[in-house]
Amino acid sequence: MDIFNVLELIGGLCLFLFGMNFMGESLERRAGGSLKGLLGKLTESKPKAFLTGLGVTAVIQSSSATTVMVVGFVNSGILLLRQAIGIIMGANIGTTITSWVLSLGGISSDNVFIQLLKPTSFTPLLALIGIVMTMTGKTTKKKDAGNILLGFATLMFGMDAMSGAVKGLADIPAFQNLFIMFKNPILGVLVGTLLTAIIQSSSASVGILQALSATGQVSFGAAIPIIMGQNIGTCVTSVLSSFGANKNGKRVAVIHLSFNIIGTIVCLTIFSAVSAILKPAFLDSAASHLGIAVIHSLFNIISTLILYPACSLLEKLAYKIVPQTEDEKEEKIEIDERLLATPSIALEQCNILVDKMADITLHAYKQSLSLLDSYEDSTAEKVRKAEKLADKYEDVLGTFLAKLSTHSVSDNDSRLSAVLLKVIGDFERISDHSVNLVEAAEELKEKNIDLTEDAKKELKHIINAVEEILELSYSAFKNNDYETALKVEPLEQVIDELKEYLRDCHIARLQRGECTIEAGFVWSDLLTNLERTSDHCSNIALCIVDAKSNSMNHHASGKKIKKDKEHFVSQYYEYAEKYAFTD
Repeated sequence: MDIFNVLELIGGLCLFLFGMNFMGESLERRAGGSLKGLLGKLTESKPKAFLTGLGVTAVIQSSSATTVMVVGFVNSGILLLRQAIGIIMGANIGTTITSWVLSLGGISSDNVFIQLLKPTSFTPLLALIGIVMTMTGKTTKKKDAGNILLGFATLMFGMDAMSGAVKGLADIPAFQNLFIMFKNPILGVLVGTLLTAIIQSSSASVGILQALSATGQVSFGAAIPIIMGQNIGTCVTSVLSSFGANKNGKRVAVIHLSFNIIGTIVCLTIFSAVSAILKPAFLDSAASHLGIAVIHSLFNIISTLILYPACSLLEKLAYKIVPQTEDEKEEKIEIDERLLATPSIALEQCNILVDKMADITLHAYKQSLSLLDSYEDSTAEKVRKAEKLADKYEDVLGTFLAKLSTHSVSDNDSRLSAVLLKVIGDFERISDHSVNLVEAAEELKEKNIDLTEDAKKELKHIINAVEEILELSYSAFKNNDYETALKVEPLEQVIDELKEYLRDCHIARLQRGECTIEAGFVWSDLLTNLERTSDHCSNIALCIVDAKSNSMNHHASGKKIKKDKEHFVSQYYEYAEKYAFTD
């Protein structure tokens, strides 16, 4: 082996690592919707959590990335610690798919059809298709699909280059002795751990081991302990990710590390016993690409089967190592910035938090309306706390979404991000109006102002209309329901006209001397807050309409709705009749 082989090995390794990273990032962007679907299936059920971890890792081809995501989920409060255990176990098996794909590089036969299965035979075509899709694709999805093909072709070319470069090592006695030395299980585990800790990818380190197996000097006896060590080395990523996380985030890293260390100790003990007692001949035979893939999968499956029933014990161990404190029980609103590494998942977390913000806002607004009938200090305090919470949600979400906008996301995710950025402002303003209604109710009570019976009936009328528009806009946002969103604008126009009508009624009462000036000020504040609430409901609904039409222009969307005269006018007259005064 000369200097040129060394340079070829370095170049092949660089291409391999770059291709794997590039393909993983592209897969993640392209599969954003699938990842959200998998995330939505997370429950306290261990089997579902396990399958979720397996599925996500199979999609993005990185157990490290999945575990970092899990640290972020638990740190942000989306995920319980017990759910994380199942996901980590699933991720360990999901990552073995990469080694099976890489094992195709070891195919050798004179048969033309079998030769076509070898990656070096078909990756040039994949690279050609990929570069055409990347350069000519008009959408992010097509470009990402092209990048996936380019990444795969690059890593396979790198793998082939590494295999070719190391073949000369077969004749070097020092290299032969090196792998004889690795037959010591403890040393093999340490080497596997160190290699994977450096490159922070068990899939990549297994690929390097498969490339080295092309020399014929890597025996199964040496490869098995190295593979076990690689599972421990991959924990470095989650451990580093847990720095700066809250205690639950640190517990995820502890569980990941504990699971892999315990699994390695158990399997290494079994392996050492079998080697010493039975001395199977295959341990001295040369490991192949396929053989390494099989061992990699078997080790992870056996570790999972052994520790799966002990999930609760792993959770207890994590709490022993990282004890629980009182301040953990306080509700916190935060989104872990580690999720920025997976934009589609980060956006789904934002969506979940906006849903919570919407729930809090709607509930608080209804409480504020109830105070106009029967004032209670405790209810007023709850509304004020909800408004402060909504402010915090807006700050946290706005800051995170702004950072997320600098990352590469799919077209659909980009639209969702724009929708969320707009609606959080409207939900926050609705919460402000709920506090304004509380203050109006307090003024009525403190100054002993009594509205006339007519005024009370009129107020109940417009409140019913505002409650309906709140429910419509909330439902449209929550369910991304375009048809429901179209119903909001006609009702908003009816509420605008209702406000003007009730203002005229109030002026008439003043002129007749039936109402005081003080009551008039409160009445005006009530009508203004109710009407402005309907404006924000309209904005929320228009965001759903905008996203459907791939445009984020409220003015244009509002005009478009009104242009559809048949639907808008019929809906308008339906609400006008519903909220018309008949007496």
